[in-house]
Amino acid sequence: MSRGMIQSQRRVLIVEDEQCIRDVLVELFETDGVEVSAAASLDYAKWVLGRRTFDLVVTDIRLGGRRDGGLQIMAATGMLSPEARVIALTAYPDAANRAASMRLGATHFVEKPVPLERIAELAAQAGVPTAFTPSSPILRT
Repeated sequence: MSRGMIQSQRRVLIVEDEQCIRDVLVELFETDGVEVSAAASLDYAKWVLGRRTFDLVVTDIRLGGRRDGGLQIMAATGMLSPEARVIALTAYPDAANRAASMRLGATHFVEKPVPLERIAELAAQAGVPTAFTPSSPILRT
């Protein structure tokens, strides 16, 4: 196999305490070439971040009632997966959250509800395929 045909596995971490949203995001990224990890809590997400590096982290800003949970995830990502792109999701898009997210390295700050197509588009910019944007499209119409 030639070197150009080898595609490295992309790693995605989803951090979201609402199970229905977490499940939909995991499903979005479950595609060839992507290894998806999911965390429902701040502590578990930090544990996962300490064990491997990620290419993309999608995190809610409020986790389990903590207003700064997602900000702590971004800070940990900056130290443990410095190359990772971060998509911060929030239902509370105030200026303070936006400023703190950007300061902590969020690549994108997105207000909920967010269309899955938008997350897929942002992931594609980070070189991460999704169910909407597979790495090797078979059909183009």
